[in-house]
Amino acid sequence: MKFGGTSVGSAQRMKNVAKIVLDGQPNLVVLSAMSGTTNSLVEISDYLSRKNRDGAREVIGKLYDKYVREVEDLYSGEEFKTAGMDLIREHFDYIRSFTNDVFTAYEEKVVLSQGELISTGMFNLYLKEQGIDSVLLPALDFMKTDENGEPDQVFIKENIGRILEANQGHQIYITQGFICRNAFGDVDNLQRGGSDYTASLVGAAIGAEEIQIWTDIDGMHNNDPRFVEGTSPVSDLSFDEAAELAYFGAKILHPTCVLPAKSNNIPVRLLNTMEPEARGTMISSVQYRNRIAAVAAKDNITAIRIHSSRMLLAYGFLRKVFEIFETYKTSIDMISTSEVGVSVTVDNTRHLDAIVDDLKKYGMVEVDRGMTIISIVGDLEPYSHGYAGKIFQALSSVPVSMISYGGSSHNVSILVRGEDKVTALRALSAGLF
Repeated sequence: MKFGGTSVGSAQRMKNVAKIVLDGQPNLVVLSAMSGTTNSLVEISDYLSRKNRDGAREVIGKLYDKYVREVEDLYSGEEFKTAGMDLIREHFDYIRSFTNDVFTAYEEKVVLSQGELISTGMFNLYLKEQGIDSVLLPALDFMKTDENGEPDQVFIKENIGRILEANQGHQIYITQGFICRNAFGDVDNLQRGGSDYTASLVGAAIGAEEIQIWTDIDGMHNNDPRFVEGTSPVSDLSFDEAAELAYFGAKILHPTCVLPAKSNNIPVRLLNTMEPEARGTMISSVQYRNRIAAVAAKDNITAIRIHSSRMLLAYGFLRKVFEIFETYKTSIDMISTSEVGVSVTVDNTRHLDAIVDDLKKYGMVEVDRGMTIISIVGDLEPYSHGYAGKIFQALSSVPVSMISYGGSSHNVSILVRGEDKVTALRALSAGLF
């Protein structure tokens, strides 16, 4: 059971989470940092990397004051209030120690890990005050990445198995999301959204009956409720559909979360901490036929078009183009080709200028920034259902720059200007749902 930052964002919400995890069976609970904490820790690290120690101390002080208030609200007895204060004092003294020394990327990772260490420590103390048999399992003892920065799943399985065997018979097991050690044994993390990944990796490693991702929305909706009225949760998705939606913008689920669960055929359920009785969304290996399930949008996309009359019948051209993106470790989202050109989209523009300069060796290059990919996901097997017609009929009034269809039987992607995103989402909702 993974609970995100909003779900543990206050003392009262932690109390609500405690009620949810006590469902009569042993549960392993993965917690994020309290909402806002990681952003503050990033800000502290930014000040320290710029040698602005006063700025760092000011942010540390504000964050500490917040935790003092939460400790006061979370525990009822003086014994546990004292234990809670000791806990946060220890962590904040540690964070403050970094204002007195050299600050590098290594120290930044250590500072960023403190949010999850604090939230899990506070939650474990609260459960103990309530008389619940809980135990804290430090993620840094079993979560590890390899030389490529990918989770070392063999190491994770062996070590969490060993730790659980040594801690048998407890009611609730608690660990940190997001944080891990790298191949060198240094503190590291699974990057933003990594708590979902932790939950999926842990669930796969222990052969869990189900992986539950608890957030502040009742499942994955069929469109973005921030921009479209009347959306509804999708009750069931296949692993492939969920992966497409997560990758192309559905914020409720981290894209990497699906693979470990799919590989081990463990269902993933998306649930709402604020409405725990809601059914949410069940993600499993079951394939649902003859339907469009949902729409998602991915912003801040850049389109790159390469025009070259030399492409005509020239083998090896695409290889040369793709090698340029590979050189700069920049992945491509969409691709469309013709006899005289190729268009691609990227969401990482870090090396864009260098990529464009290299592409100019092979033809004229145009760049469009501020674009949005809208993905329509479901059972979209070509030749079978006529869904392409429905999709483009719904979008008849929206200028479309690029289309990707047939690369997956679960996804049709279209590229529109950022300013047309909301119009397109609403048109698709009206036309498809």
